[in-house]
Amino acid sequence: MDDASSDNDFTSTSSGFSSILSTEDFRSSSSSGDVSVTSTSSGEIPPLIVAEAAVETRSVDLTTPVSEPPRRKCIGRNNRAGLHWGHTSVIGRRREMEDAIAVKPGFMSSRCDHVGGCTAPGSRTSGEISPVHFFAVYDGHGGSQVAKFCSERMHEVIAEEWGKEGINDLEWQKRWEVAFSNGFQRTDNEVVSEAVATDMVGSTAVVVVLSGCQIIASNCGDSRAVLCQKNKAIPLTVDQKPDRQDELMRIERDGGKVINWMGARVLGVLAMSRAIGDRYLRPWIIPIPEISFTTRSDEDECLVLASDGLWDVMTNEEVGQVACHLLRRLRRSSSTTDDTPPAQIVANNLTEIAYGRNSSDNISVIVIDLKARKANTPRQ
Repeated sequence: MDDASSDNDFTSTSSGFSSILSTEDFRSSSSSGDVSVTSTSSGEIPPLIVAEAAVETRSVDLTTPVSEPPRRKCIGRNNRAGLHWGHTSVIGRRREMEDAIAVKPGFMSSRCDHVGGCTAPGSRTSGEISPVHFFAVYDGHGGSQVAKFCSERMHEVIAEEWGKEGINDLEWQKRWEVAFSNGFQRTDNEVVSEAVATDMVGSTAVVVVLSGCQIIASNCGDSRAVLCQKNKAIPLTVDQKPDRQDELMRIERDGGKVINWMGARVLGVLAMSRAIGDRYLRPWIIPIPEISFTTRSDEDECLVLASDGLWDVMTNEEVGQVACHLLRRLRRSSSTTDDTPPAQIVANNLTEIAYGRNSSDNISVIVIDLKARKANTPRQ
C-alpha cells in the first residue's frame, strides 16, 4: 500500500473521533465512581530537560596529553532532542473502567553504560547522565483497585529494586531481570499487605523502560507492547495465555486445569496465566514477568502499549501500519492547526478504530514517538 492511498484511508478512520468520544458508550469512570469524559493526555520531555540531565562534573588533568578514542556511534546521542507521547484510556462498551495507565518520564537518571546496552560503551556519550523513562498499561479484572495501585506504585518499586546494593555487579541484562522480577512480585505482595483489594481482583501489567539505547519490556498477562518500524511491527511481549504450550504445561504440572469456556481459562475463570493479584488462583496464576531487550535503531518509528481492548480487534501489523503511516504524514505536514503531538493523534486514531470494530472491553493505548523532535516540528 503506498503512502497516498493509505493516507486517505487513515483520514476516513480518524474523522469523527470527537463525536464518538462524546457518546455515553465511550465514557471513562474516575476512581471515585464519578463518570467523566474520556481520558486522553499527551506530553513531551523538552530538549532542555534532557540536556540538563546530561550535565556531569569531570576533573581533567591538563598536564597529561589526552588521546581521544575512536568515535563510535551511540544511538542515545540521537535521542536527546526530546520525547513525545500520547495516550488514551476509555471505558468503551464496559460498565466499569478497570484499566489504568502510568507515564513517568525521567523516573530514573543514569549513565547509558550504567543502564546497560549502550551501543558505544566507553564513548563520551555513554558516560553522560541521561533520563530513563517508564510507560505502563494495567488492565484490571474483578475491579479496578489492583490496576490503579500498580499505576501509582510499580515504577517506584522497580526503581528501588534496580538501585539496591547486591545487584550492581550483575551483568546489565540480569540486573534488569532481577529488578523487574522482584518489582512485580513485591508489588503483588503489597496488594495483600496493604489490603488493596480482595483475592478475587487482579491486573495485567505491561511495562516499557526506555533509555537512550535500549527498550526494555516486561509483562504479566495479555496487555502488549509492540515496536513499530517502517515496514514491520515487532512484538516486544508475548501474551501469557493459559493455552500457550509452556504455560499450559506449567499450570497442569502444578495441579491446575485449563478449561475452554469462551476461550481457554485457568479453572474456567481467568483468560490469562500471569497477573498481579488473583491470589485465589495461586499457584497457577503467578506475578512473574517475562522480559525482553531491544536495542534502539534509526528505523524505529514508535512504541505502542495497549490493553487487549485494542489487540482483540487489531493485529500487530495493522497497528504498526496505521501508526507509522499516520506519524509520517503528520511529520511532513506543513500546516498544523493545533499543538497536539502526532503521538496523541495516533493514540486517538487507534482507539477509534478499535471502538469502531466493536471492541467489547476498555481500551487503553500509549503511543511513544521515537523519532527526534526536529522531525516533528512543522515546517514554516
